[in-house]
Amino acid sequence: MRETHAAEHQPTSTATTETAPVTTATTITTEIVLPGVVEVDGLEVRHVAAPTPGRGEVLLAMEATGVSFAEQQMRRGKYYDQPPFPFVPGYDLVGRVATTGPGVDPALAGRRFAALTKTGGWASHVVVAAADLVEVPDSVSSADAETLVVNGITAWQMLHRTAKVEAGDTIVVLGANGGVGSALVQLARIAEVRVIGTASRRHHDKLRELGVTPVDYRDPDLYGRLRGLAPNGVRAVFDHVGGEGVVDSFRLLAPGGTLVSYGTASTRDAAGSSKAPVLKLFARLAMWNAMPNSRHAHFFNIWAGKRRAAAFRERLRTDLGQVFTLLAEGRIRPQVAARVPLSRAADAMRLAESGTVAGKVVLVPDNEVLEGEVPDGGRTSEA
Repeated sequence: MRETHAAEHQPTSTATTETAPVTTATTITTEIVLPGVVEVDGLEVRHVAAPTPGRGEVLLAMEATGVSFAEQQMRRGKYYDQPPFPFVPGYDLVGRVATTGPGVDPALAGRRFAALTKTGGWASHVVVAAADLVEVPDSVSSADAETLVVNGITAWQMLHRTAKVEAGDTIVVLGANGGVGSALVQLARIAEVRVIGTASRRHHDKLRELGVTPVDYRDPDLYGRLRGLAPNGVRAVFDHVGGEGVVDSFRLLAPGGTLVSYGTASTRDAAGSSKAPVLKLFARLAMWNAMPNSRHAHFFNIWAGKRRAAAFRERLRTDLGQVFTLLAEGRIRPQVAARVPLSRAADAMRLAESGTVAGKVVLVPDNEVLEGEVPDGGRTSEA
């Protein structure tokens, strides 16, 4: 990773008629920049003056952010609606309010919140709209909470809002050892739903501990094995893989069942348009929904309904609040695959893409990781 220092400058505020909060030029933000379609080592570490929150905003001092599949796609220019390069990735974060902008209650300073950002989270200081904050319980660590921000909201909403599962149902979760997958299976088990989950064999014992029936995703007769475990079909299939396999996922459904597609992982490294696989998937789902087969197919988009900002934010606070309550009660196990210093985001990305870990790789401030804490799956020296 390359490390650069921007010229020192005084940050500006969007406020014009009120006294702006003070952020000195000596407050420096470390941020990870994605300059273009690059290999992992092409990520850049930059040091710039900390931003100043504007009206309705706060400055969060990051305590944990994470590596999601979205960032892996963005590095390849494959995320469906990613911003133009260069930009700071980072889909979500947990942090403490360092500074409040005009119109924000100053009492928020020092309190810890989670926020969904889509981009910008891979930085030591991040400006976030105060309306987007969700408080983190005191008993939960920032790294543990981080594993369940985007993953927890995604899993909760797919399970309860999209598929509307009920106790006694049977579901299939592809990639049950991953960030979203591990949240899905735990929330499903809490709802008394039977779970069949695919993963590599090295993760099967952990899945059994969670009450999941594991199936090797490398099995050449994978879908035959899944059908054998639920011969009458399943209530829902959660598929992040996409590609041609989504046809077999749809065929696993019982009458009235729901396919929830939420990614196109199978095309992550494919050449060509980033939009083509998604558009093909959308067309296929629309066709199935138009057919009189009593089965349903949906593509889950966490940002759906954002134009109705108040309702969107209320739904997000409610759902993530439910997940955080379960985490604080010890009913969900946080799946932290590794804690990696922010300035070594390349190691974190490499580890997340290796397929060797279960759960979520978490980035934390540089001074919070002990020597030897980064597992062997990521290089322990700076690229």
